[in-house]
Amino acid sequence: MILHDLLGFETLRLIWWALMGVLLIAFALTDGFDMGVGALLPFVGRTDVERRVVINTIGPVWEGNQVWFILGGGAIFAAWPPLYAVSFSGFYLAMFAILAALILRPVGFKYRSKRESARWRNGWDRALFVGGAVPALLFGVAVGNVLLGVPFHLTPDLMTRYDGTFYGKFLGLLRPFALLTGAVSLSMLIMHGAAWLTLKTEGMIAIRARRIGVVAGGIAAVGYALAGLWLAFGIDGYHLVGDVVTDGPSNPLFSEVRREGSWLAAYGTRPWIAVAPLMGFAGIALAVRGLIGGREISTLLWSKLAIVGIVSSVGLTMFPFILPSTVDPRSSLTVWDASSSHLTLFVMLVAAVIFLPIILAYTAWVYKVLWGKVTEEDVTGPGHSY
Repeated sequence: MILHDLLGFETLRLIWWALMGVLLIAFALTDGFDMGVGALLPFVGRTDVERRVVINTIGPVWEGNQVWFILGGGAIFAAWPPLYAVSFSGFYLAMFAILAALILRPVGFKYRSKRESARWRNGWDRALFVGGAVPALLFGVAVGNVLLGVPFHLTPDLMTRYDGTFYGKFLGLLRPFALLTGAVSLSMLIMHGAAWLTLKTEGMIAIRARRIGVVAGGIAAVGYALAGLWLAFGIDGYHLVGDVVTDGPSNPLFSEVRREGSWLAAYGTRPWIAVAPLMGFAGIALAVRGLIGGREISTLLWSKLAIVGIVSSVGLTMFPFILPSTVDPRSSLTVWDASSSHLTLFVMLVAAVIFLPIILAYTAWVYKVLWGKVTEEDVTGPGHSY
């Protein structure tokens, strides 16, 4: 228990805020190219054999990549229970749509080649497209809604209440700024999927992927810049006022919050966080350059850099807020008042230190074993079901 005493409540909260970001970024880096490849499937694969090649680039790894999604959801549930309760209930319809789309992916992999019918296979290919494009879009829409603020408030006994006019319909989530961030997310992951396909395929599939990836990268860069300008001049930010208690009880109602100014005011008080958006723009530019130049490994790495920069810029800009409230700013959830107990965070950290290296080592081994390009000869031989 000596280590438990050395790691204060404030430190553990910061560690788990960072780990939550790491898990979400890891999900975007790995399952992100799976979603991007799914969204690209109808456009880069013109024949059944070409589509089988595309599918087989992600077929052996998508399940392992999705582990990061499960870990991220589990971390939110255990480390940030109020965040889990408010976000998963408030975004219920969006989460349902995401999960329904993700469920199409394993079913499509399993059944598309069970019959020789072209109509049958084309139907499952469309399902795989939905399973890639819809989550990529809606994850970005969710991020946009978080930046805009969510219409909820907490009662004195910390029960959550929502503004029914917003949450009564799924269309209420599709606000203009949220659609812009959704477009950034979708185009970013399409670029990432294109980078993956240039590494794993050859011939016309890789050529088509490069062409689409360049366009997607341009859309992502423009959309990301527009979102930054919108945040600067069109959306109010949130700020803690007064004495901020960083190691107190997890009760948001104990804090004083004002909704004023801009989210980007954080760059004035913490200028070092500007490295995140710079990484985002540089990663996109270098990935697009790599796609144009026909590079493979470096293009994928630059695409990963772009994702790290863009995703981390959201968390760093909002810190310490993790879910602001538009109805009652005082109910906004922050790093300092929405966590589990000190002991819970410590036990979770011990588990993470033990198991995360195992997961990383296994993931690295899988990619090493499956290294190399997928060819038409590979998928037309015996033993392939995709």
